[in-house]
Amino acid sequence: MTPRRPEHPPQEEDEPQRPSKSERKRAAHAAQELGQELIRLRDPELDALGLPERLLEAVRAARHIRSRAGGARQRQYIGKLMREIDLEPIRAALAARSERDAIETQLFKRAESWRERLISEGAAALDELARLRPGLDLTEWSRRVGAAQRERGSHLASGTVGPAGRDLFRALRTLLG
Repeated sequence: MTPRRPEHPPQEEDEPQRPSKSERKRAAHAAQELGQELIRLRDPELDALGLPERLLEAVRAARHIRSRAGGARQRQYIGKLMREIDLEPIRAALAARSERDAIETQLFKRAESWRERLISEGAAALDELARLRPGLDLTEWSRRVGAAQRERGSHLASGTVGPAGRDLFRALRTLLG
């Protein structure tokens, strides 16, 4: 009878351990999900990441694939290409973009809220805004608010915002930003 060999030879301590199959699979899925985020980016944002040319071409090609199966294969291919590069700079850039988007959304909501307050409350809201932003040209802002209020009265039935309301909004974004 021959002695049985161990199924797994003992690993030496200096030999690096290979990741398990589960770890490799998780990394592949993470790379593929990151690839899907890249597909949703606009070209200037994508170019700013400095991706390898093959990956850039694969991402751009994925945007034009309409077949469900073809799209899945292309996303897998993108994931495969992404496993060959360092993903941390891409993750950091996407996180910074997400943070900028959140700040922009917050600014938009603040400007929208102030526009509504200024139109509905008038002088009282304008006085509060002047306290928050010293040096505000009250004459100019009163003109803007008055125009937006008159416009709101005439557009009340349609519920749309006209040019004066948009002008007030743009001025608020500049002031608050």
